[in-house]
Amino acid sequence: MTLTAADAHFAARLQALLPPDTLRPVQPRYLEEPRGRYHGQCGVLALPRTVQDVSVLMAQAHAARVPVVPYGGGTGLVGGQIMSDGPAPLVISLERMAQVQGVYAQENVMIAQAGAVLADLQARARDANRLFPLSLASEGTAQIGGLLSTNAGGVNVLRYGNTRDLCLGIQAVLPDGRIWNGLSRLRKDNTGYDLKQLLIGAEGTLGMITAAALKLYPIPAHQGAALLQVASPQAALDLLSMARDLWGEAISAFELIHGQGLRFLAETLPDIRQPFAQMPDWSVLIDLGLSQGQDPMQGLEQLFERAMQQGLADDGVIAQSLAQRQQLWTLREHIPEANRKVGALASHDISIPISRIPAFLVQGQELVAQLGPFRVNAFGHLGDGNLHFNVFPPAGQTKQDFPGMSAQIMQAIHDLVHRFDGSVSAEHGIGRLKTGDLARYADPVELSLMQQIKTALDPHGIMNPGAVLLLPRSAGTKKLQ
Repeated sequence: MTLTAADAHFAARLQALLPPDTLRPVQPRYLEEPRGRYHGQCGVLALPRTVQDVSVLMAQAHAARVPVVPYGGGTGLVGGQIMSDGPAPLVISLERMAQVQGVYAQENVMIAQAGAVLADLQARARDANRLFPLSLASEGTAQIGGLLSTNAGGVNVLRYGNTRDLCLGIQAVLPDGRIWNGLSRLRKDNTGYDLKQLLIGAEGTLGMITAAALKLYPIPAHQGAALLQVASPQAALDLLSMARDLWGEAISAFELIHGQGLRFLAETLPDIRQPFAQMPDWSVLIDLGLSQGQDPMQGLEQLFERAMQQGLADDGVIAQSLAQRQQLWTLREHIPEANRKVGALASHDISIPISRIPAFLVQGQELVAQLGPFRVNAFGHLGDGNLHFNVFPPAGQTKQDFPGMSAQIMQAIHDLVHRFDGSVSAEHGIGRLKTGDLARYADPVELSLMQQIKTALDPHGIMNPGAVLLLPRSAGTKKLQ
């Protein structure tokens, strides 16, 4: 595979085929990612307005063998939106393709262009008295095209599923410029392969999603939340089973919170209200969404009483209003920000079979203790098995005091995850950060099939090269003539 830089000659060719304001001067924000791990390059930046413009861009890149980097909201944490090495790419941002093209409330469906920001989609759904349940910390910036491309998770996966579960159909532009109009609103359609699932989660390596048909849901009539202290992760897991027995699918979220995360909050964000006088080692945040005629406070009180009787919880706070519910969620949602302020040595977005999480946490902390005097903040979406297992330097020291330890810690934890039949990428994707992990841990047949699909859809390898799959050793570059 030999790729060509997007140089001035290529830009001139595009300029002649596209509206005059499509190509833009490159701005630093398109070359950066939130954690500062990658610094990208860009030969040509394009901000198309229509799917036909995207088709022209892709067809020209395909013909000239120019690499293409799809750019969403830029919130990805594994470098999937940043190409640091190789020939300067064509970067395509769909931020001007941000329209909601239709809301079908009776069908519980919304159709939106890929550049639409998640918070705006949530608001449009609310305007129609519906819920678009995808919710995550970056929702004020993240775009639905990028969220689909990474199969983002968030806090409501337990009830509503990942982003791929919220999608009925997509429109996409393939690497050769062909437009696939797959914006189906159907719930049942068994006419052949489910091709949308190839592009969802592919991180822009197989094509570019330009629009999507999204599932909507009724807004729960009543919502409530409680933060309960538990003795251990096993007690939290037993509490989850109890809550499911009581309320089933009404549980929207079930979040495990480590005491270290609360201490980091007190240290770095003291204005965030802490509900307990003494910070517990472990606690869980439970969120209920109930239909008309059901009382979430009564349901949470019933759960708390049973948990106390069985020794699963020893203290708790039940939100008495929607404002208090939001305060509890504010606590949870600011834990990642506190982590960033402290500065992690190694961060892990992992998934473990739910029943094995308590044993994993014990062994994970023992493993970290063998590597050094480090602090661990393990928290996340216990209901779907997604943990953020983050390792920090001792108090008073920074990650610069431990050169070379980040990679050692990450591989040790990922090896442990693999032994537990888990995944080293739960909701952030592979990007460029974890391509080596995918090659190391994936089943060989699975990896071979992924490579065959990549070759079939993108034979020239122009789509987001270096993301998800390792580049072939023969990859090279040349200049466009």
